Amino acid sequence: MHSQCLTERLRIGCGFNIAPMWHPLRLAEDFAMADILTGGRVTFGVGRGYHTREVETFGSPLLDQPANRELFEEQVEIIFKAFNEESFSHQGKHYTLPPEVPYRGYTLKELTLVPRPLRRPVECWQPIQGGTQRAMDFMAKHGIQGVVGGGSAEGGAMHRVVLAWQEAHARIGKHLELGERLCFGFHFYIADDREQGMREAAKYYEENLKMFGPLRLVRALTDEQIEIMADPKRAPYAKLPRIADAVNSGGFLCGSPEQIIEHLKALEERYPGLDRVSVSLSVGVPEKIAVEQLERFGTEVMPAFKHAAVAEPALGD
Repeated sequence: MHSQCLTERLRIGCGFNIAPMWHPLRLAEDFAMADILTGGRVTFGVGRGYHTREVETFGSPLLDQPANRELFEEQVEIIFKAFNEESFSHQGKHYTLPPEVPYRGYTLKELTLVPRPLRRPVECWQPIQGGTQRAMDFMAKHGIQGVVGGGSAEGGAMHRVVLAWQEAHARIGKHLELGERLCFGFHFYIADDREQGMREAAKYYEENLKMFGPLRLVRALTDEQIEIMADPKRAPYAKLPRIADAVNSGGFLCGSPEQIIEHLKALEERYPGLDRVSVSLSVGVPEKIAVEQLERFGTEVMPAFKHAAVAEPALGD
């Protein structure tokens, strides 16, 4: 909220609200209030979670992945009912809304979210990690858009996921261009050339690998490598991925502004429906360097895409 008070056009969002840590109505209410107070400049995001301490601690499942998905899907169903319907009820395995309790001499049959979001339908994003058909179908059903890579996950476009995403929408009668309703996420580092960038960014890449590799968010790691990483004596011999591997595979944007623009332009050509990417810095990049990197990306890379247009969500009735 503070950043929105200081800006006029900046949009913010949470990547992502871990639904199993919340009661779905409380999450819906908090987002709606923030959306109203910012004039509709908040983007909604949901996720299932990947830290046991942030999910199991709240009494929700994560170690039991099928139970986690089941709970998450019911919660998201409730959230979208609350956003989109003037009044609603819900009867499921985990929630009965409204609760079946006497209230002032009668039993309440329906609820209304107060307040409801300013912009509806709500723009919602969810990370795509495994890319299962069940997950894709669920997202397509609710109009949830997908983020592939970036942030805590290994970056870059996954063509298999893009095709599966298109097929999931086709199953409900919606034709999408390749890349449509998706965002590709990347870590990045700008330098005078690719070799210099890899030398400077290597230590940050390795820290990021140590942080997120054990959480199975780095596709290039095998189960054996993840196990070896925990042993300082064995780790140097585990043949762990290097920054050069990530750069060559397209998951890490590194090099001069011109080289990064060239890579993104190639993606734009291959995926004509793609209208946005997400960029972030690896864990451990010092604040001074992070600010410099973001400044360079904003002034030396983004102007090459200044004509790209993204549709704004509509105001609710």
